[in-house]
Amino acid sequence: MGRKRSNIFLTVFETMPIDYAATRAAVEKRLEEVRQYRQVGFIRQEAGITVNYEPRYHGTTNAIGKPAEQTAIRNVDREAELIRKSELLDKAMNGLTKTQREVIERSYLDDEGEYDFISCGEMGVSDRTYRRIKADAIRILAVAMMLEVYEENDGREVRGSQCQGKREVVVVNHL
Repeated sequence: MGRKRSNIFLTVFETMPIDYAATRAAVEKRLEEVRQYRQVGFIRQEAGITVNYEPRYHGTTNAIGKPAEQTAIRNVDREAELIRKSELLDKAMNGLTKTQREVIERSYLDDEGEYDFISCGEMGVSDRTYRRIKADAIRILAVAMMLEVYEENDGREVRGSQCQGKREVVVVNHL
């Protein structure tokens, strides 16, 4: 019998104080965003033609509004961001085992919307094993896509996110 293959990404979850619920929510949000992008594509936002009936109080800023330019820039930036997120997910999925990849694809990326108990029956694993595989895969994806949420001792959360190839730490205070 061989030893079970361990993943180096899971060591982060064993050594760091991670908020599992917030991390899982962040990964599920990213998976849903990528699923919608892959199925529907990017829907461009259009510039509004009608003028709002609001009084415009002009100051001495000499600023000029360019709604068409701002909309075009927003569309290009958003599409590039979605492409980058999709490519990052593909790279992260390559770090999963075959079973973990199948579980994530069935649960989050397929357009059929099957329930987990149907998927685990088709895969031939128990419900508990299916949930364990799914949780491990989400943890690996969180670390690979830099979506893990760390807890601080004083009740604050620190989120690990990717900012142009560098790791950026954002501190979020809970009230």
